[in-house]
Amino acid sequence: MDNIQLNKFFRFWHLIVILLLISLISIGGFTRLTNSGLSITSWELFSGILPPLNEQSWDSYFSLYKTIPQYNELNAGMTIHEFKYIFWWEYIHRLLARFLGLVYLLPFIFFVLRKIIYKNNFYYYLSVLLLFIFQGFLGWFMVKSGLSVNVDVSHFRLAAHLGVAVIILLLVFWAFLNSGNQQLNLKLFTSSYLLLIFLLLVYIQIIFGAFTSGLDAGRIYQTWPYMNLNFLPDEVTLKSFFSKEIFTDRAHVQLLHRLNAYLIFIVFVIFYAYKLKTKEIHLTSLTWILFFLIIQIFLGITTLISGLNIYLAALHQLTSIFLVMSIVSSIYKLKL
Repeated sequence: MDNIQLNKFFRFWHLIVILLLISLISIGGFTRLTNSGLSITSWELFSGILPPLNEQSWDSYFSLYKTIPQYNELNAGMTIHEFKYIFWWEYIHRLLARFLGLVYLLPFIFFVLRKIIYKNNFYYYLSVLLLFIFQGFLGWFMVKSGLSVNVDVSHFRLAAHLGVAVIILLLVFWAFLNSGNQQLNLKLFTSSYLLLIFLLLVYIQIIFGAFTSGLDAGRIYQTWPYMNLNFLPDEVTLKSFFSKEIFTDRAHVQLLHRLNAYLIFIVFVIFYAYKLKTKEIHLTSLTWILFFLIIQIFLGITTLISGLNIYLAALHQLTSIFLVMSIVSSIYKLKL
């Protein structure tokens, strides 16, 4: 295999990892929305690769699930067929995570040995690998929080798990955009401070979205733009807004998610108007950001007023991923 073919394979590798990451985040969203994440109560790195192959194995997994609070308080009386539905979501999520780890690790070793990954970039790709390993730990750390006392996982751990997944995706996507360069320079992210601020706000919004999902905060105040005929819900006061309740109370978390969405829209309008006036950026890049932002706002509102339709909610999460990727793509194009 000559260098031209190797470089094509190298770029293709990035693309496959990106597609698998997006798929994994999407399936993770469905796993959360169907309350399937606690259906497998142990972390079986190797023995868990194969699913239950007989009724005895199914009964064993189901018996373990019956010992946790989620079953006893929310799903008592669940049939084995209903259990299989939630089991398969979590099983596929874990299996895809294992597969993704191998898809990253094995070509990484190959490209290092063939010196396709340059010495200057080695630690960048190694850092991504370490984040993959850390993400695996976070996944189990998150699940563990819902096995003994709570009926669900910690929304803080859920947000950390999603947040690291997004960071990994953006790092691989940045490497994909720069795959023809000998050095991946993250300082290029400072090419536009307004875009960087916008990216940070959207990332924070994804974290707030995880809080909202983890606390089921979207199940209250399912109207827009008001919350129970008021802009501010009755539970929120000036004092409580600056207390720990802002991250732990459902009404506060939903309000925070809404307020940050408004801030994101305002910041982008300012940035868009400024760049249109100065013509300092590819309008196509801004158009993609605007497209995904409008779709994201629409999906956020419709998900809420639909009573949290899981398909709309999953699309809402998926669009947030495309939105941050479009922002990173615009940051890259600023340096061209």
